[in-house]
Amino acid sequence: MERLKGVSMILVGAIMWGATGPLMEWVMNNYVVSVPFIITLRLTVAGAFLLLFLKLKGVRITAIFRNKFWIRPLLIFSLFGMLGAQYSFVAAIEASNAVVATLMQFLAPVYIIVFVSITHKKLPPLYQVVGMLGTLAGLFLLLTNGKPDQLIISGEALFWGVLVGLAFTFYTLYPARLMQEWGVLLIVAWSMLFGGIFIGLINPSTFINEFAILAIPAVSGSILGIIIFGTAAFVLFLSSMRFITPVETSILSSFEPLTAMVISMFWFGQILSPVQLVGALAMLVFVGWLSLAGNPKKKKKRSKVPQVIN
Repeated sequence: MERLKGVSMILVGAIMWGATGPLMEWVMNNYVVSVPFIITLRLTVAGAFLLLFLKLKGVRITAIFRNKFWIRPLLIFSLFGMLGAQYSFVAAIEASNAVVATLMQFLAPVYIIVFVSITHKKLPPLYQVVGMLGTLAGLFLLLTNGKPDQLIISGEALFWGVLVGLAFTFYTLYPARLMQEWGVLLIVAWSMLFGGIFIGLINPSTFINEFAILAIPAVSGSILGIIIFGTAAFVLFLSSMRFITPVETSILSSFEPLTAMVISMFWFGQILSPVQLVGALAMLVFVGWLSLAGNPKKKKKRSKVPQVIN
């Protein structure tokens, strides 16, 4: 039953996160709404409501600040994990589209392999090399349509796309100790609130000038949906790992780009060319390969090579 609960969590979370991409793309394409404005609202409102929910449940939400040891890692995760992942994702959507942004986010396992190899000063095993090469080959087809001299997205989109993968890598790896000590919801709540306040403080005029646009029902309704779906997706993704393995989480999270692709196809009429579609599917297959080949159940216990997670 617990495994079924974990699978349900990651499936629902992946579909919700995949759906937020096209919704944000629609808002930014049809109204004058900036990335900082969306992120400020999304993080501060979601963080505040999560903290209120925890307070009503009897959780001592300020206990983490009584030990100075935890304040620094919480702030680091808030800025570079939560805010970094959210901002780069929305910026990648603005510079390209929801499908490309979601697939670029899906490169996180490749970055994790590189990070682990560097920190452990050893080359990755063969299955990881195969998985990385296959994933990068799929990305090449997606971004160039199979023509080496023809990059079909802008340099800005590529920059934010690479940053999305790096940010989600940090988001996945860094907060493990924090969440083990204080719980998933509390860390997510505070990091959202701190991240939202930070981006709001460095863009005060942008937020004030755009606030009036919330009077438009379509905009306020869409942003409310983005806040609810996005927050639920983050919480479900992290909570699912209590019930299923990182391997299963990584594979099932492939529903994120699939959801984005399906919604974008019907909503915006965005259809990938055959070559791009092959590239997108190759990325999903080889990320799944990285997860399956790295399944700890198939490895001997004495293996010291960390497993790849998404």
